[in-house]
Amino acid sequence: MSGSTTIVHLLRHGEVHNPDGILYGRIPGFGLSELGREMAVAAAERLSGRDVVHVGASPLQRAQETAEPLAASHRLDTVTYDGLIEAGNSFEGLRVGVGDGALRQPRYWWRLRDPFRPSWGEAYLDIARRMMDAVEKARVAAEGAEAVLVSHQLPIWTARRFAERKTLWHDPRRRECSLASVTSLHYENATLSRIEYSEPAAHLLLKSESARKAKGA
Repeated sequence: MSGSTTIVHLLRHGEVHNPDGILYGRIPGFGLSELGREMAVAAAERLSGRDVVHVGASPLQRAQETAEPLAASHRLDTVTYDGLIEAGNSFEGLRVGVGDGALRQPRYWWRLRDPFRPSWGEAYLDIARRMMDAVEKARVAAEGAEAVLVSHQLPIWTARRFAERKTLWHDPRRRECSLASVTSLHYENATLSRIEYSEPAAHLLLKSESARKAKGA
């Protein structure tokens, strides 16, 4: 029996409009910024020549908006996958940036007691299982071709580490999953053969960083 090659691309959403700098998590109403929409277009352009036959996205607005130009370019409807949603986090709605916000307040420190689960949010293993379930459904739907699933940084990074058989706990500063990046899972039949990573919006990431520095952020 001849084998088939299938690729499932995990696309992180673009930059989000978040003027108050909170951890928005699963809070509804957080859509892409103008730059985020440019990032979504850049990702769609990078994938425009690929044999994409299936597009899925997290139910959150920023993921759905990131999927729009990609789905339109391939004349596909976006399938919503609940399993692609952002990770649950007890700091949702708070400012948690370094040097300010909730992490400076002792009453929140108890939530940080176990970084291996982690204690402040959804368990890494639960994230990995729901993400890989979505990946498998997309692989089957796109068998012999390619699928794109739009999700969020932590779920994508957790799925990658799970697929690579690495420990799921990690240093968040070392995640290789920038805005509008693509993590590609290559399968030979149902067996994962390799993982590739690319940044279609790299030039826009530099633009975003320059804008933050100009504002003194």
